[in-house]
Amino acid sequence: MGKLGSAVYNRLVMIIPYAWLLIFFLAPFFIVFRISLSATAIAMPPYEPSFSFADGWSGILDKMSTFSFDNYSYLIDDPLYFNAYISSLVIAGISTFLTLLIAYPIAYGMAQAPRSIRPTLLMLVILPFWTSFLIRVYAWIAILKPEGLLNQVLIGTGIIDTPLIILNTNIAVYIGIVYSYLPFMVLPLYSSLEKMDGTLIEAAQDLGCTPIRAFWRVTFPLSLPGVVAGCMLVFIPAVGEFVIPDLLGGSQTLMIGKTLWNEFNSNRDWPVSSAVATILLLILVVPIVFFQNAQAKADEQGR
Repeated sequence: MGKLGSAVYNRLVMIIPYAWLLIFFLAPFFIVFRISLSATAIAMPPYEPSFSFADGWSGILDKMSTFSFDNYSYLIDDPLYFNAYISSLVIAGISTFLTLLIAYPIAYGMAQAPRSIRPTLLMLVILPFWTSFLIRVYAWIAILKPEGLLNQVLIGTGIIDTPLIILNTNIAVYIGIVYSYLPFMVLPLYSSLEKMDGTLIEAAQDLGCTPIRAFWRVTFPLSLPGVVAGCMLVFIPAVGEFVIPDLLGGSQTLMIGKTLWNEFNSNRDWPVSSAVATILLLILVVPIVFFQNAQAKADEQGR
């Protein structure tokens, strides 16, 4: 490959991810943002566009001064949306923490297992992805309902006398999110722990560290890139989760994904729902930037 061919190849490699970002992220976001500036109308689709692409860039620029941000003001004035955002962040944060507590021992055990069985253990972690996400969530309804499998086992063993009310509560939402997103936490943790040099632990113990102290001084700091990656992979989709709170959570479970669905389908208020989605995306940009900075620092330390 000559210099010209190499230059073309390098440019192509750089253009493809930017083109992907433009087509599948920036363009849809621009469309949603455009709808959020529109007014609700009895039509199909149910909104009156604030500007049209047929006007050209000059026409769009001329109308910029008339853009209305009333839908965003409405979100600020109505406490429902603020509470939904806060509730989503809290539920996603708690779920991410619980997922980390469960996933870390699993990933650590996989990394310490003999190399011959690691592929089998990895396959078992990925195995739930072979079934439909919706079916797996529906299965938890049969497990958590008052006459479900969990209560039958607990009553049969004499641990409880009356069925536990778990379904249609936030506890059920936590269980559903932790179960559904557990592989997303295990895989990056396993990737970090599997590459760790075991002689570092031996050196720490030779210098007087107890196993627990060696874990917190050596193992856990070296696995932080996997911890950060796993937390971001769980937290970001959990904030906007809709299926799990809708099926497992009760009417009191307030999450922004559920609120967005109601605005878009039940109320048919596309401008307000688009404003909700826009703000949600801006909120999620913060952990994404944090993740990118953490990855950049990890790469610099690796060099």
